[in-house]
Amino acid sequence: MTSAPVIKCESVYKIFGANAKKMLQNSNGNVDAKTFQDAGYIVGVNNASFEVSKGEMLVVMGLSGSGKSTLLRCISRLTDATGGKIYIEGQDLLAMNDKQLIELRRSKMGMVFQSFALLPHKSVLENIAFPLQIKGNETDDSIKKAMEMVELVGLKGRENYFPRELSGGQQQRVGIARSLAVEPDIWFLDEPFSALDPLIRKEMQDEFLRLQGVLNKTILFITHDFDEALRLADRIAIMKDGLIEQLDTPANIVLNPKTEYVRKFTQEVPREKVLKIEAIMEDSTNEKDKNNISVSKDAIIETVAEKILSQEKPANVLDANNNIIGSVKPSKIIQTVFRTEKDK
Repeated sequence: MTSAPVIKCESVYKIFGANAKKMLQNSNGNVDAKTFQDAGYIVGVNNASFEVSKGEMLVVMGLSGSGKSTLLRCISRLTDATGGKIYIEGQDLLAMNDKQLIELRRSKMGMVFQSFALLPHKSVLENIAFPLQIKGNETDDSIKKAMEMVELVGLKGRENYFPRELSGGQQQRVGIARSLAVEPDIWFLDEPFSALDPLIRKEMQDEFLRLQGVLNKTILFITHDFDEALRLADRIAIMKDGLIEQLDTPANIVLNPKTEYVRKFTQEVPREKVLKIEAIMEDSTNEKDKNNISVSKDAIIETVAEKILSQEKPANVLDANNNIIGSVKPSKIIQTVFRTEKDK
């Protein structure tokens, strides 16, 4: 039996403009961005329906103006959706009053944005403890919890520094620690690493994956960077003009883009650096074709390609319990790594 989704969106719309609800009602849900624009409206989110499971990281990817940040703001109710339903752990978000919404945010949600928004006159420790004190926690308890977060994000020894004394990456770590201090079940991150230089960004992505491995939060992560989406996501939603063009696993988006727009993102992606062996394996071979070379279904193709190509027979593919669940031929590795123009 599968558990209920943590986040559930049903036909969510966000239209900007006067009398947007009436305009949406008159359209019967058939929203054409160009038609609405000609009438003086901007379509932020257009008929978004999806679910996010407990512990899942859904990355919403799109270029500027695609609606990705607007979608996050609707789901966190920093802005009100024009139409549709949004449920957080089964609760109707749009039916909540201000008091209920504040309590939900305090108890369930953590948020990290591109701007670090640290308080310049407070130390690292004080910045992290601040939301706990707002909740009414005792100062000693807040500081103790904040110190745990300092250690979790690797800033021990800098807890008494002020923001101006930290690098951009260190400041973002403080922002992440501050959002985690309230122990949120749901974590919203809106382009948290986009202001960082490439090396620091890669470092923060590694750190973020490490934290998620420890904490197992339910995450909605916004980015305009397709490589970042592929690296972090359990599933990716690609948006354009308010519409979700495709929502799928990174492997399926790379292998089976559903629209021309999605295909443009995937065509230059080095598949071997992204796809796992599981994505290209075949049903288990006959016993006579088995050999002693085995690879994990979760191995990135690039890391095991040489091993598989070193022999002629298919390699066994193993699950987490070391059971053989399939095989992968050397020819399949070659096809994946050296795609023809037709494949692209």
